[in-house]
Amino acid sequence: MSRSPAAPAPTTPGPVHDAQVRAYWRALNLPGIVDVHVHFMPDRVMRKVWAYFDSAGPLTGRHWPIRYRWSDDDRLEHLRAMGVRAFPSLIYPHKPGMAEWLNDWARPFARQHPDVIPTATFFPEPGVTAYVEHALTEGAALFKVHVQVGRFDPGDPLLDDVWGMLADAGVPAVVHAGSGPTPGAHTGPGPFGAVLERHPTLAAVIAHMGMPDYDAFLDFAQTYPNVHVDTTMCFIDFFDAEEAAKLRRRLAPRLADLGPRVLFGADFPNIPHEYAHQIDVLTRLELGDDWMRDVLWHNGARLLRLE
Repeated sequence: MSRSPAAPAPTTPGPVHDAQVRAYWRALNLPGIVDVHVHFMPDRVMRKVWAYFDSAGPLTGRHWPIRYRWSDDDRLEHLRAMGVRAFPSLIYPHKPGMAEWLNDWARPFARQHPDVIPTATFFPEPGVTAYVEHALTEGAALFKVHVQVGRFDPGDPLLDDVWGMLADAGVPAVVHAGSGPTPGAHTGPGPFGAVLERHPTLAAVIAHMGMPDYDAFLDFAQTYPNVHVDTTMCFIDFFDAEEAAKLRRRLAPRLADLGPRVLFGADFPNIPHEYAHQIDVLTRLELGDDWMRDVLWHNGARLLRLE
C-alpha cells in the first residue's frame, strides 16, 4: 500500500519589515539571530565599497541602492534593535600591505563591541603567516577571504600554511569564492576546491552559497565535514522574483539535507532591501520552523562557539 507524502513542517511567516524581525524570532522561541555575514570597516574603506556599488550598474545590470548607508553607531543600533546578537566585521583587502592594517582596526572594534565577533583577514603576501598567527593569538574567531575582490588564487603557496593553521585551530573563514556578481580569474568551485582537497578539515563558510555555482559549492558542504554555506543575497526578489522562486524550489531539498551546515547571512549594510527580506525569503523555502531556528541561531552559535 502506498503512503501519502509527509506533510511539510509548519513554517511561521517571515517578517516583511525590520520592525517585525524581533517578533519573528521571539515567535520561534529563539534568543535572537546570529548573522555571519555583516560588514564593518574603517570609514574610508567602507566609503570606497559603497562607491563601487554606486558605479556597479554595468556589472550587475542595475542600480544598486545601499539600504543602510549609515554611520557605524546607527548600524550597530539597528542590528541590536532587531535582536541580532552576534555578527562579524567582515573586512577584506584588495592589495598587498592592507590585510594586517585591517586586522589592527578590527581587533579594537570587536573589543569595544562585545556582540561583534573578532574578525580578521589575509592576503597572499610575504609575512602573511606571521600576522595570521598573531590574529589567532589575539582571539580572532572568524576570517574573511574575498577571492573575487582580491583577485588571487586561494591555492597560492603563500597561503598553504595559513589554511593549515585555520584548520588546526578550528577557526572558520567566510570565503567569497563564487563567480557572482561577475567571474574572476580564480573564482568558481575549482580553485577553492583545490584548497579543500589539501585541507579537508578546514572550517569554511561559502559566502552566498557559491552563487551562481550553487550545486558545486553545496557539494563541498556535503563532502567535507566542516564546510558550511551562508544564505547571503540568496533567493532575494531584487534580481528577479520569479527566478528566485524557481531557485528556492530547486534547492530546498538540498538545503533541508544540509540543515546543520546552513548559516544565516544578510550582507548588511550593503544590501538593496530591508534586512527582514533575507529572513522572509528563507521562510518561503517552507522547510519548517525547526530549520529556520537552526539557520538563524543554532548553526552559527555552534560554529562560532557561542553556545
